[in-house]
Amino acid sequence: MTKRKVKLVLEDGTEFPGFSFGSPVSIAGEVVFNTGMMGYPETLTDPSYTGQILVMTFPLVGNYGVPEMKIDESGLPVGFESDGIKITGLVVSEYSPNYSHYLAVQSLGEWMEKAGVPGISGVDTRALTILLREKGSMLGKIIVDDQDVPFYDPMATNLVASVSPKEVCKVGTHDNTKPTVILIDGGCKTSITRALIKRGLNVIDVPYDYDFTNLDYDGVFISNGPGDPQMAKDAVKNVKKAMEDEKPILGICLGNQILAMSAGAETYKLKFGHRSQNQPCIIMDRDGSGEVVQTKRCVITSQNHGYAVKADKLSGEWRVWFINANDNTVEGIKHDSKPFWGVQFHPEANPGPTDTTWIFDLFSDAVKEGAK
Repeated sequence: MTKRKVKLVLEDGTEFPGFSFGSPVSIAGEVVFNTGMMGYPETLTDPSYTGQILVMTFPLVGNYGVPEMKIDESGLPVGFESDGIKITGLVVSEYSPNYSHYLAVQSLGEWMEKAGVPGISGVDTRALTILLREKGSMLGKIIVDDQDVPFYDPMATNLVASVSPKEVCKVGTHDNTKPTVILIDGGCKTSITRALIKRGLNVIDVPYDYDFTNLDYDGVFISNGPGDPQMAKDAVKNVKKAMEDEKPILGICLGNQILAMSAGAETYKLKFGHRSQNQPCIIMDRDGSGEVVQTKRCVITSQNHGYAVKADKLSGEWRVWFINANDNTVEGIKHDSKPFWGVQFHPEANPGPTDTTWIFDLFSDAVKEGAK
């Protein structure tokens, strides 16, 4: 069988030839890289990757196939982070059409073809990743059979609106004896919703721009999501209003940025972002004099974000909670006297380490205590 030739073209003119798998269509988006060694079913279905052409730095991808899409008792997909593939395209060094796993029902390529998502293999992903690290994430396109398409900048559009639900929805079975959490859904991962339900919380899923402040609730959770947080100004406005009630609030990834903006801080775009399952983060705390300093505690985290919070724009009782051990960027914020927390990484993992699942416990305990 003859392999179909395709190429990845970057906005600086660099080209990487390769071979097609998945859907044979030409597409454009922002090219980013992920250094994770596993978990492509979860990664490819993470809504935070909307609009992006994902480069996997691990050399072999596809060898354990893709499991069947099953739904749990709460109506949530099992083994996936949404109802389908959210990346725009996939770039790998070596793609394996042959797979072996007791849960697999199809190959990665078959799954992508059904979803209309193209892939390119045979690419020197080491050279590509070095280029992206030096020049930063850039626009690119996968061109099949010389069917060219224009470059497209997804960050210039409201990606959050494209993945956020359109209606308010109760998730799972609600129990009136349990506290209720508003989930501001800007592209929430399935594992996040499941983590909240697992801790005995009723979850009401609302669109990112919905004014939930008139609803009856005991806590607010702000989800992850794609794109520029500046596009989520309605969410910022509503979170500001919610802060006045002083009920527990936790934000993850995009949610951390929205929380920071609600507190008066600012965000900025990272050169090439953090997308991996092994990002080391150091916990910060106040010393005896009240100064915020590094502790000797470090956690390994799963991350997927291209924006971060400016540390020097936090004021009052807001402070940095975590920093990245690699580049000292802000990885979490908190309020010293109110139950408000935000983390830039993903405590729910999937895929990734579970070092920080206790953050969900911190939030749920505060919600339950406040609901008494």
